[in-house]
Amino acid sequence: MITATSSFKDNLSLLPSIEGVVRLDLIDESGAVVASIDNQPGKQGSLAVYQYLLAEFGALDAKAAMHGLEVFAEHTEDAKNRPGAHPNIDRLLEIAGGAPALRIEVIKV
Repeated sequence: MITATSSFKDNLSLLPSIEGVVRLDLIDESGAVVASIDNQPGKQGSLAVYQYLLAEFGALDAKAAMHGLEVFAEHTEDAKNRPGAHPNIDRLLEIAGGAPALRIEVIKV
């Protein structure tokens, strides 16, 4: 597991490659896909973080969400100040705050 710094850019450089990943699906306890993160500009950082959280924690539970918030570094504070501006961080805040855990499924080429 990485030790997160205060810089998202620096943290991102420590994460595994997302090459070959088309998207991630986030799946609730009933098996429904509640969100997807596509491999496209503007979402690739979130894709890398969520893929990393799956590898480290096996699911997106409160412990994984808390670590993810550390990895997002300065963007976490911005998300707290501007709800809705960073939906993938908002999701981590919700789960860290007690929302149900999600399963993460990686869809590769």
